[in-house]
Amino acid sequence: MADPRVSFVVPCYQLAHLLGECIESILSQTYGDFEILIMDDCSPDNTGEVARSFVDPRVKYIRNDPNLGHLKNYNKGIGLSRGAYVWLISADDRLAKPYALERYMAVMEANPQVGYAFCPALEIVGGKEAAIAKYTHGERDAVLAGKKFVADTLMGVGNAIPAASGLVRKECYERVCLFPLDMPYGGDWYLWCMFALHYDAAYLAEPMVNYRIHELAMCRTMSQENIRLIINDDIGIPWRIRQEAERLGARDVVQACFGQLAAQFGRYLSGSKVRGTAVQITLEEFETRLAALTSDAAERRAVAAASFASAGDRFFWRDDFTGAADMYRRALSVRPFWPKIWARAVLSRTSTPRAACRRAVASLRSLKLKTR
Repeated sequence: MADPRVSFVVPCYQLAHLLGECIESILSQTYGDFEILIMDDCSPDNTGEVARSFVDPRVKYIRNDPNLGHLKNYNKGIGLSRGAYVWLISADDRLAKPYALERYMAVMEANPQVGYAFCPALEIVGGKEAAIAKYTHGERDAVLAGKKFVADTLMGVGNAIPAASGLVRKECYERVCLFPLDMPYGGDWYLWCMFALHYDAAYLAEPMVNYRIHELAMCRTMSQENIRLIINDDIGIPWRIRQEAERLGARDVVQACFGQLAAQFGRYLSGSKVRGTAVQITLEEFETRLAALTSDAAERRAVAAASFASAGDRFFWRDDFTGAADMYRRALSVRPFWPKIWARAVLSRTSTPRAACRRAVASLRSLKLKTR
């Protein structure tokens, strides 16, 4: 029997009540050359019963015993898949259009340099479609140059690819990497970036998947259990992508990774909400985390200065001028000759710093217009 062209890997843990919708959405696709691997991670509910209710020979049920955890379960499913393409979609999500796979396959088959394709997702809240779940990348389909896409993503909104929307060439997993087991929260973003360092990416502008918002969703349960896992991934991802980008000589990506790392450190130094929980790391924790990333003293100083400056900006725009002044002072103690930070430090000490800043920005814009 010939291998299917596409393998759907459907990880499932305590989601028997939603599994049926997901499988039905796949079986209703107009493109039919696929297999479905239901990866039951030792669920205590009736996942097996639901899975075995499908008599279609393309549906295969695999139960782990004992529980592997979500990342090992993903990797196991990818390893078992026989298709040239892999679509990993959680049992609580679903395909929203019956022609989704057909459209994906058309662009993937026509563009062998593309490693994966994705589209925006529509949220499901209370069983009904709601808003678009993630940022879009424009209103038109496009093939995105891989390295530029990584740099733009790192300098912009961060991970803007819904996990449920990605169809990936299996060779990406085989030649680049599988899900890293030490990145339980941001592993998908890491993979999107790593793949795009080696391949282009295809964007389909029409939302063709549904991402479900509910209490058992993986990102919610994980963040409630250990906020530190999220911090680890937010900081670790740009650093590790940077290492691969340096190996490949992708300078723009290296610079974007540096900016993203500083932005993430700045976010947590200044205090940030993660899934509704306020989180702020101490200076001691910052130093510990930075030392764990690199033993290069010059590199640590560069990251520290940029991180303190980023934290200062966040404090400033929250009208916490004391916090801003402190962070700008720390940035300048590491990098004394930094004119723009000196300017911000002065503004943070004026009686009306925000108004002064706005006047300065307006003046600069006016000057640029006059010199054009």
